[in-house]
Amino acid sequence: MSSIEIKNVTKQFGKKEVLAGLNFKLEPNKIYGLLGRNGAGKSTLLSIMTNRIPLTSGTVTVDGESIQNNDKILQKMYLMSEVSLYNSRLRVFQVFNETDKMYGKFDFDLANRLAGEFGLDLNARIGKLSTGYRTIFKVLVAMGVSAEYIFLDEPTLGLDANHRDLFYKELMESYANRPRTFVISTHLIEEVANLVEHVLIIKNGKILIDSGVDETLAKAHTVTGPEADVDSYTAGLNVIGHDSLGKIKANYVFGDMDDKILPDTVSIESMDLQKLFINLTNEGEN
Repeated sequence: MSSIEIKNVTKQFGKKEVLAGLNFKLEPNKIYGLLGRNGAGKSTLLSIMTNRIPLTSGTVTVDGESIQNNDKILQKMYLMSEVSLYNSRLRVFQVFNETDKMYGKFDFDLANRLAGEFGLDLNARIGKLSTGYRTIFKVLVAMGVSAEYIFLDEPTLGLDANHRDLFYKELMESYANRPRTFVISTHLIEEVANLVEHVLIIKNGKILIDSGVDETLAKAHTVTGPEADVDSYTAGLNVIGHDSLGKIKANYVFGDMDDKILPDTVSIESMDLQKLFINLTNEGEN
C-alpha cells in the first residue's frame, strides 16, 4: 500500500490563511485521529488531500506522485464529508452502484448488511434522508468503497448514542477484516480515544501534535495539590492549562517532567486524550 505525504501545505481564502505550512505523513493500515476545534482547518485539509479544492502552496503526494489531475492516485482515497457529490434524487442502492463504477470492488455485502443494522431503506432517495440517516448513508458508502485511504469528516454527525456505538464497532470490525487507513476528523475526542492509533492535533491551521497516541499521552500529566505547592513543582515545565477548586489546583503539563522530588502534598496522574486536547487548543494557552 501507499503512503501520503503533505509538504508545506498552505491554504488561503482571500487574505485569510486557513492552513499554515503543514507537514506530515500518513502511513498504510493505521487509524488516525484528526482533531481540532471548529474552524481549525480540518475539513479544508481533507478537501485538499483529496483534490476537491486547490491548495495555495505546497504538495500532496502519494508515493512521490502528485495528486493533481491524477485519477489513478485519487482512486486510492475516499472522502466522506458533509458535502454530497451525488444527485439528491438518487436512491441509496443506486449510489452503491455508482460508487462501484467509480472505484470498483464495492463491498455490497457489507453495505447491505449495515443498511439493515442501521435501519436504512436502500430504496430511499438520499435527498429525502434526515440528517442522521444521511450520515449513515455516507458511512455505508465509505465502509464499502475499495479505496486504501478513507477520510471520515465528522462521521457521527446527527447520530444518536446507539448508532454512534454501532458505527465504532463496525468500523473496527471492518478494519480488522480489511486493513486500510482511516482518518477520523472529529470533535468527539472521548469517543474515538480508544480507536485511533495516531493523532494529528491542529490549531489555527498549524499542526500541534503528530505522534502515536501512547507516545503522546506518556507526556501528558496532571499535577494536583495545594496551589502554592503545585505552582512551585511545575515552575519551568510546559504548563498548558490549569483548573482550581478552592485551595486545590491542577496544572496540566505536556512534555518531560524534571527529576524534582515530589512533595507529599502533590500527586501526578496521567491525562486523557480529551483533557489534553482541550488544554492544548484553548485560546490563550500555550
